Amino acid sequence: MQDSPWLGNEETEGDTETLVVEKTLRARPWSIIVHDDPVSLMSYVTHVFQKVFGYSQDRAERHMMEVHTKGRSMVWTGPREKAEIFAGKLQSFHLRTTLEQSSE
Repeated sequence: MQDSPWLGNEETEGDTETLVVEKTLRARPWSIIVHDDPVSLMSYVTHVFQKVFGYSQDRAERHMMEVHTKGRSMVWTGPREKAEIFAGKLQSFHLRTTLEQSSE
């Protein structure tokens, strides 16, 4: 009878396999929130969204109206480094801006 590794005979080097499972953790995205303020004109806020993000007139106006009616709008979501750059640009236009990390 031939030796079989399944019958409990002695193991030789190389009979053992190791299963490696790689799991890549993705960083949670960051969101840019623009808050309402009593100073900025609605047309100005719309213009800033178009200039900073390249949004269409329609999309920029939708975000501006959300800021105006709800007090805030999540205007962009993505990696932290890019979010910090966009937030800095918005703040340079004197818009009240915060960053929030997504809970996903």
